[in-house]
Amino acid sequence: MRKIITIVGARPQIIKAAALSRAFKMHPKFKEIIVHTGQHYDFNMSEVFFEELNIPKPNYQFEIQGGEQGNQTAQMLVNIEKVLLDEKPDLVVVYGDTNSTLAGALAASKLQIPVVHIEAGMRSFNKAMPEEVNRIITDHCSTLLFSPTKTGIKNLEKEGFSVKHIGHISIDNPLVYHCGDIMLDNSLYFSTIAAQKSKILTQHKLEKNRFILSTVHRNTTTDDPIRLTSLIESLLNLATKHNETIVFPLHPRTLKQLNLNQSKELYQRLQATKNILLTEPLTYLDMIQLEQNAKLILTDSGGVQKEAFYFQKPCIIARPETEWEELVELKTAILCDVEKQKIEAAYLSFISNPPQNYPPIFGHGKAAEFIAEEIVKFLS
Repeated sequence: MRKIITIVGARPQIIKAAALSRAFKMHPKFKEIIVHTGQHYDFNMSEVFFEELNIPKPNYQFEIQGGEQGNQTAQMLVNIEKVLLDEKPDLVVVYGDTNSTLAGALAASKLQIPVVHIEAGMRSFNKAMPEEVNRIITDHCSTLLFSPTKTGIKNLEKEGFSVKHIGHISIDNPLVYHCGDIMLDNSLYFSTIAAQKSKILTQHKLEKNRFILSTVHRNTTTDDPIRLTSLIESLLNLATKHNETIVFPLHPRTLKQLNLNQSKELYQRLQATKNILLTEPLTYLDMIQLEQNAKLILTDSGGVQKEAFYFQKPCIIARPETEWEELVELKTAILCDVEKQKIEAAYLSFISNPPQNYPPIFGHGKAAEFIAEEIVKFLS
């Protein structure tokens, strides 16, 4: 029996793990062990996803919550290393670009356990972002690198990775694949289920293509009072000046900052604006349902940018750069950062001239099957 350890910690990783866990079930000679670092500790940001997506509960769960970047990563590294020494897996799977990703990759590579990095090659070219540092280091600790896009492959080649797959495969001679996006697998798989089970539209009397969905969670936005104020002012502007209904699920980090002294007045304005619907963090099925039915999406989330594309919704990116450059090139998304004038201009552009071209740049929803098959080949 071959043993694979999957490391998750944040909401998007739990969702991605659902797709690969389904694919692993097709290979009974492989045992998957799930390690949850506890990076997202809010019930609606983590545990509810295991229940809703029918993912096996974690075999190991830590409570490594909050704290500075280095301290959080260090705690994860210590705990993950103990699990790896006890379980002695054949391979470790990590996703994306969080501190959980980095800690898993470092712990495994130092123990000479092959690392699989899903979402390899993504670059924002902004090393001030902790996520950028995490994804670069993780790629260089990995033996199997699965990139969702051709741009990701090009980024890896520029950093010295070979895509020719010649010779013995190891951390020094890794395998690089263009596999499509595992998030698309889940979006397709769960969209029908969401339409049947989610009550979010009727609960809040939302009509198809008659509201804007917005998400904000990155610490580079939430923890900077000037940036957070600018973004919230943009939402207030769309709601009042343009009479748009805005659904705004509040990430725990965003809510925490809005409750601080310098933001309390801003939070009160949000609460008092009738066109803005503030909610707690939503389940994945509710988010899928909202994304499918929104007229436009405004977000600083990398995952939500892609989901907007899957469901053919124009996207305003509240960041100065994106790792999903193809979306901007295709003009289905516009980079606005948190600037009120740019956000309003992008909104007006999308309303008057919505994008029509959404080619299958992220594959066709078979990424998890491909990844599982290649892992099986590698371990056989």
